[in-house]
Amino acid sequence: MSQPVPAPVPTHQQIALIGAGPSGLAGARNLQKLGIPFQGFEAYEDVGGLWNIGNPRSTVYQSAHLISSKRTTEFAEFPMADEVADYPSHAELRRYFSDFADHFDLRRHFRFATRVLRVEPVTENAATLWRVSVDTGGGRIETADYKGVIIANGTLSEPSMPRFEGRFNGELRHTSAYKHASLFQDKRVLVVGAGNSGCDIAVDAVHYAKSVDISVRRGYYFVPKYIFGKPADTLGGKRPLPAWIKQRLDAKVLQWFTGDPVRFGFPKPDYRMYESHPVVNSLVLHHIGHGDIGVRADIARLDGDTVHFKDGTSRDYDLILCATGYKLHYPFIDRTWLNWQGMAPKLYLNIFAPGFDNLAVLGMIEASGIGWQGRYEQAELVARYFKAQSQGRPQAAALREAKAGPTPDLSGGYKYLKLERMAYYVNKDSYRRAVREASAALA
Repeated sequence: MSQPVPAPVPTHQQIALIGAGPSGLAGARNLQKLGIPFQGFEAYEDVGGLWNIGNPRSTVYQSAHLISSKRTTEFAEFPMADEVADYPSHAELRRYFSDFADHFDLRRHFRFATRVLRVEPVTENAATLWRVSVDTGGGRIETADYKGVIIANGTLSEPSMPRFEGRFNGELRHTSAYKHASLFQDKRVLVVGAGNSGCDIAVDAVHYAKSVDISVRRGYYFVPKYIFGKPADTLGGKRPLPAWIKQRLDAKVLQWFTGDPVRFGFPKPDYRMYESHPVVNSLVLHHIGHGDIGVRADIARLDGDTVHFKDGTSRDYDLILCATGYKLHYPFIDRTWLNWQGMAPKLYLNIFAPGFDNLAVLGMIEASGIGWQGRYEQAELVARYFKAQSQGRPQAAALREAKAGPTPDLSGGYKYLKLERMAYYVNKDSYRRAVREASAALA
């Protein structure tokens, strides 16, 4: 005799999970592990987020690779295969997330090609239901009330485009629109910004462009991907060093392996190492040293084909490509509900909105070496918290009380630059310790 089909769980007993990139998959896996009913929504037709280059919202390019090594980045319960490169390409990572979803049977929890339009609390009560409206395609809008919401739609999809004085006759683009170096064929190229993407793309351009310059406003610390033949981020002791020791020690090691970037035309950094995200790229210095890339000052103004720089120099270009980063972008929810303050939401442990019991954000962290396991641990904490709340356990009340109060210091003793992209930056050791302790208290 056939078994009866279980009745579907009503939405007001489910969690709405937004996004099927790395953080969304981590969220799905941890909700699944604890048997918490949830419905996932993904605007694209498959998993992978920005690492799925076929996704129209993906900001990766054909030459994109991880800047951290696979062993410091992978999910601990699903290691990357030994044959995967130390620094995997976007294609390898797309397969990795697809395999992760298949291995844990996560796809069935998502509605793909379904874009979230609006998320709002039904009442002002902390334990409110959440009304979620989605576009399922063809102009069909659906709305339902959910027990809670986890936002995991990523942080690197909304371009931060600078404004320049004057007018430029050539092409002016953001790196989010860049896919292949053929864009640079026989052009005079200026890359604005020397972060990780800017340096990667400048190196790409060398092989196609008529000339390549890179415009910078501050100094940088350049970290090679390999030291003594091993991925640089796999070296070092198990116990974290105090900030001031690590800054001095690692800065000295960098001088041995990459030299002084000031020699190559970069400004001297006016901050200490790790107070901004380091650039994991030594090829750019190689090409600057060979005259393939020129270092220019910050842009003062544009005038037709000519770019005038703040040091009084000028040069003509055909293409300006802005590697100027991304903005946090949660367009479907009012900033008030996320306790947005200044350049970013102010959330407990970068996760929990203080005013609501069942609203959380995954992936709103940047840290050198945090990896996807750091996001996984976020998701583990959220799932345990939601489970404890549903069971009325006192540990959930303790976390509710904690998230209403002051946020613990997650800086690890570093004084991070006051930049938009650093507004949610943390020290990986301090952060993961705090998240693990909060999670253990709910186990």
